[in-house]
Amino acid sequence: MPVYLPIANLSVNGFLIVLLGAVTGVLSGLFGVGGGFLTTPLLIFYGIPPTVAAASASTQVTGASVSGVLAHSRRGGVDYRMGAVTVGGGIFGAIIGAFLFRLLQAVGQIDIVINILYVVMLGAIGGLMLQEALATIRSDGETTKKVRKRRHHPLIAALPMRWRFYRSGLYISPLAPFLLGFIIGILTMLMGVGGGFILVPAMLYILGMSGNVVVGTSLFQILFVTMATTMMHALTTQAVDIVLAGLLLLGSVMGAQFGTQIAMKAKPEILRFVLAAIVLAVALRMVVGLAVQPDEIYTVAPL
Repeated sequence: MPVYLPIANLSVNGFLIVLLGAVTGVLSGLFGVGGGFLTTPLLIFYGIPPTVAAASASTQVTGASVSGVLAHSRRGGVDYRMGAVTVGGGIFGAIIGAFLFRLLQAVGQIDIVINILYVVMLGAIGGLMLQEALATIRSDGETTKKVRKRRHHPLIAALPMRWRFYRSGLYISPLAPFLLGFIIGILTMLMGVGGGFILVPAMLYILGMSGNVVVGTSLFQILFVTMATTMMHALTTQAVDIVLAGLLLLGSVMGAQFGTQIAMKAKPEILRFVLAAIVLAVALRMVVGLAVQPDEIYTVAPL
């Protein structure tokens, strides 16, 4: 089923793109991640230009976040005040990210920057996940860590102008979540990811948020920031391929259902180990892609 992608300016197998979306959807259902941090690299491996892959993948993340936000909202698992602050920071970060994206496009370095960012991020995240999974497997799934009192980082306590975030159980400066959202906004614009794999740990261990609202608040931020970045890409970089985004979204919606069913039966530590192995394999493949000389050294892009 050949499908023409107008922005990418190439024909692809539509079934394979839907299948790719389904794979990331399964990962989303299995591991509780948006899958955006794997969608973009896999699209690049398939031959989609990195700029188009990063811009179009954010649309898939937006669609995948809607149902999650609604589900968490029904059980009171979203801190809307905290979410609004992080969304504000994320949108501001996306504006700066759009400027960086255009600047790197102008100097012809955007593709290499996207690849390097993914190698660094996937390598670090995959390594930490693998270490944690192996430690859990060796301990036969028993909890070996002592229960740690939830507390925000000392640097957060030093920031001025504190607000109360009741659902998160915090009394901290809004500058901290705003800055966190700002960083996620830049990464979303440059890499086409939702940023949940960074946002959730940061909310837990840096801001010290209550665990029962972290995932819902993270999805709330991701939903609106990925919407904003998709619009900015469409208006500034013109790199969003609506056909590609639609095929990915179709596959991810179907795949997430299967992933959720599998997750209910599998052991969590085994799932984390598998995800860590997948992430590290993708990072290794991207390292190889950076090191090997491409078939076409020069490319011509419209001004």
